Amino acid sequence: MRPARRKTAEPALDGSTWTCTAPAADGSSWTREAQAQRGSSWTRTAAILRGSSWTRSAEAVRGSSWTAQAADGSSWTRQAQPVRGSSWTRALPRTVVAGFAALALGAAGSPAFAATTEERPAAAPQPGGTYLIRTDAAHLASVTRAVTRLGGTVLRTMAAVGILEVSLPAGRLAALQHTAGVLGATPDAAVKMAADSYDPATDAHSLVSSTTKLGLRTDSGYGATGKGVDVALVDSGVAPVAGLDGRDKILYGPDLSFESQNRDTRYLDTFGHGTHLAGIIAGHDAGVNASKVASDDPAFLGVAPDARILSVKVADSHGNSDVSQVIAGIDWVVEHAQDKKAGLNVRVLNLSFGTDGAASYLRDPLSQAVEVAWQKGIVVVVSAGNRGSDLGHLTDPAIDPYVVAVAASDENTVAGFSSIGDGTRNPDVTAPGAHIPSLKVPGSYVDSLFGSTASVGGRFIRGSGTSQAAAFVSGMVADMLQASPSMTPDQAKYRLRSTATPFDQVDASAQGAGLVNGKALDPTAPAGSAADVTQTFPASTGDGPLDATRGSFMLVNGQSTLSGDRDIFGHAWDGASLAKQRATGNVWKKGVYNGSAWTGSAWGGSAWGGSAWGGSAWGGSAWGGSAWGSGSWNGSAWGGSAWGGSAWGSSLWD
Repeated sequence: MRPARRKTAEPALDGSTWTCTAPAADGSSWTREAQAQRGSSWTRTAAILRGSSWTRSAEAVRGSSWTAQAADGSSWTRQAQPVRGSSWTRALPRTVVAGFAALALGAAGSPAFAATTEERPAAAPQPGGTYLIRTDAAHLASVTRAVTRLGGTVLRTMAAVGILEVSLPAGRLAALQHTAGVLGATPDAAVKMAADSYDPATDAHSLVSSTTKLGLRTDSGYGATGKGVDVALVDSGVAPVAGLDGRDKILYGPDLSFESQNRDTRYLDTFGHGTHLAGIIAGHDAGVNASKVASDDPAFLGVAPDARILSVKVADSHGNSDVSQVIAGIDWVVEHAQDKKAGLNVRVLNLSFGTDGAASYLRDPLSQAVEVAWQKGIVVVVSAGNRGSDLGHLTDPAIDPYVVAVAASDENTVAGFSSIGDGTRNPDVTAPGAHIPSLKVPGSYVDSLFGSTASVGGRFIRGSGTSQAAAFVSGMVADMLQASPSMTPDQAKYRLRSTATPFDQVDASAQGAGLVNGKALDPTAPAGSAADVTQTFPASTGDGPLDATRGSFMLVNGQSTLSGDRDIFGHAWDGASLAKQRATGNVWKKGVYNGSAWTGSAWGGSAWGGSAWGGSAWGGSAWGGSAWGSGSWNGSAWGGSAWGGSAWGSSLWD
């Protein structure tokens, strides 16, 4: 780690500048413009991933200043007491991952938290207690030994993200912070919202309100919590922020994204999408018994708070991914769903994205992948899409008739952005999907672009889309499977549809059977006849061309486009051969997929092993936009604006 250095040894004068070198993998630097006057303002610009930049500004009057300690050991000056009604933001360490760590590790006093714990000055003596220690992967073992030498105890190791939860005696933290490989240390304190901040009980769109309204939660707690059920999330990764940091809450499958080769971003959610959905599915604040939680308890709880999340990362910080990566992720989940060594029990697969591919599902390789998962006993829940009536059909893979395709509701009707079916293949059910507050990843792409307008209560960000609706239903299915462990995917789908409540004057092509509700969790609900329950649609052969599945969502690298029947490594994609291997559960072979080593072959305790790639990484992508089922992240429609080159239609991040 290189220390920050000034251009001159002189103190910074009014209007002067100096350059600091940040502890970043690319060695880039950032410039601070300083004014020495009391109560003045300053701007900090830092380079983050892939050469993009962002600016954090702070402005205060009438206040003194003090020095705060950053997670990387550097420091900066904070101005106190902003003008009433204005806001200020503390600059986080310059990389996306460091930005996540400063918040996810419970940094008290960060403006992204309205926390009751007081931030201690950097020079204050550190008491004994429990801390979260962020390390680099190369020194995890040596830092563990250092904790023991200092008289401490390692309570938990999160090797996938380089974090140790430790208990230290008083006065030992400073010594540990100077140990090689230690990147930061944060008191492991539960995050409590300030009394005058966000109150989920008064928010009609919060999970407290929606789970109560739909009968999943009563005044005395949840009827079912998803305990014993693992939900696979093939998405942009999951960050262990507060609410997802419980013991064994997140299990990390392989990282199949372009960020898997960077140990600082591997497995983590630099986009911000997957973590938002994981919070909806299974978020669970520490110290709360979901089965007995009071109706007015402000703790954050997902729809299935005791379920676990199996994260399979396929998208990078801008949502870039290819259909071949997504299919590979699904295939991996299917083949490891009941992995006894890892202790997995994957019964639900959440896919909150969709392409605009218009081909029939009957030869679609993505459709065949989800059908194989379904036949193997996994309930596949898919977002219907955010295209309204633009496409004239659902997005892929929601076009497949076997899976549970979910539309989004807004108040007492279907949201305007929710994709409408073609009259033959319509959404199956509708679930809350508008203005949903869930967990955010500080410094992620979503937070950087939309955090200033979409954040609520510091920890959360509102999102609208069929992504959120699908996550809600995935949590419900986990609850259903806890209550009825022998339930098959066909039975779960029938139960969801048969107990749903239709909206008045809304066509079935938009809402399917209607809004889901807690009746689906009742084991005594009518089971239906075999003819009603069993799905007998023609199966997909999976031998169709990849471009028909990709639609307009193709990766680009300079002037080159990833198209045709080839995967991200440029290897030929033999759809017919892969379809046969997929059907027999033999497409992954010790980390090798379609002839390339995509990941490691062994479970390492907290994550699947990584693998060095020999193929080329594809940059910017049209996939980064509407393929991911979250609509937008601010207070107005973003029709025409792009994420990774693709418009978000009319839906919102708000």
